[in-house]
Amino acid sequence: MNLSSSQRVLSGMRPTGALHLGHLHGVLKNWVKLQYEHHCFFFVADWHALTTLYDDTSKISPSVWEMLIDWLAVGINPNESTLFIQSKVPEHAELHLLLSMSTPLSWLERVPTYKDQQQKLKDKDLSTYGFLGYPLLQSADILIYKAGLVPVGEDQVAHVEITREIARRFNYIYGREKDFEKKALDAAKKMGKKNKKLYQELRKRYQEQGDDEALETARALVESQQNINLGDTKRLLGYLDGDTKIILPEPESLLTPMSKMPGLDGQKMSKSYNNTIALRESPSSIEQKIRTMPTDPARVRRTDPGNPKKCPVWDFHKIYSDEDTQTWVQNGCKSADIGCIECKQPVIEGVLAELKPIQERAQQYVEDPDALRGILNEGCENARVVARETLDEVRQSMGLVYR
Repeated sequence: MNLSSSQRVLSGMRPTGALHLGHLHGVLKNWVKLQYEHHCFFFVADWHALTTLYDDTSKISPSVWEMLIDWLAVGINPNESTLFIQSKVPEHAELHLLLSMSTPLSWLERVPTYKDQQQKLKDKDLSTYGFLGYPLLQSADILIYKAGLVPVGEDQVAHVEITREIARRFNYIYGREKDFEKKALDAAKKMGKKNKKLYQELRKRYQEQGDDEALETARALVESQQNINLGDTKRLLGYLDGDTKIILPEPESLLTPMSKMPGLDGQKMSKSYNNTIALRESPSSIEQKIRTMPTDPARVRRTDPGNPKKCPVWDFHKIYSDEDTQTWVQNGCKSADIGCIECKQPVIEGVLAELKPIQERAQQYVEDPDALRGILNEGCENARVVARETLDEVRQSMGLVYR
């Protein structure tokens, strides 16, 4: 795998139906980029889908396969990323259970989206243990892979923050190894006199002066050592922060730019607004949808001048049209030299041109489901290898090892 960073990235999606242009521009293009910069784990969050669809699960299974096809079609590369289904890696569930033993109930109740979703989905009974605990399951999803970075929008940062708190609490409770300080100092000796002295100086600067740069330098120093084992490495990293070893590293939010892809009506593109263009929608349907998009209400007649800034079609031009075409639209709309149907044609052509290769690649997997299953089986097994390692360490730290 071609990597420029050893940090792992974890991200997932609920299988709720066909993916659309909003997913492509808001999430998937970023994933394609990240997979060549980090070790990425991308998963289908089917258990999370159950938190709101527990009473009608009929759409989950077909949506899983459709979503995986779309991921591959847009360029998510199984040779560069690990693709898997959440429920195929049961270690997520066990870590969720183990973390629940030490996570305060009040932490889950204060997650902003908990009450927001209950308000938005009033027609559903969400007074369930699963819905209350879904932020903790999200934390388990992240921590089971010791992901260093989690791509999120600003509205999801709170989920990463609670994961950091849960990891910090777990490390505090279960990371207090007997004779930890002595073992950490013994490990420091293995780095050699020069590196040991530098490590101790950097630790002192961080703990006494709060020097974050010293902390990062010390961490890099420890991780660069070739002659110490994994256990000693974790002791030395933990000793930098205090007197506990780091069992579950705290992840960082990787803020993703807001999607500039609007819906057909100018609102956010969302299936709930019925304003989407699906990635595998037929060309005739796409053309019909764009041709019937609302425009500037001031243009009642063909001869009426308009303002592109008041027209949802203009937002599509900003994504799909080059500078010359945008200038043509601005001048032609304001002067009424072009009509709305004429204005929409470059957008139709741009959307169809972007989706054509995606749809062609998708069709290959539709026609060869065995290839899709093979990719998934390999991804699930690779994910389980990493997840088992973390879970074994968690069990050991909790004293759940019996011989």
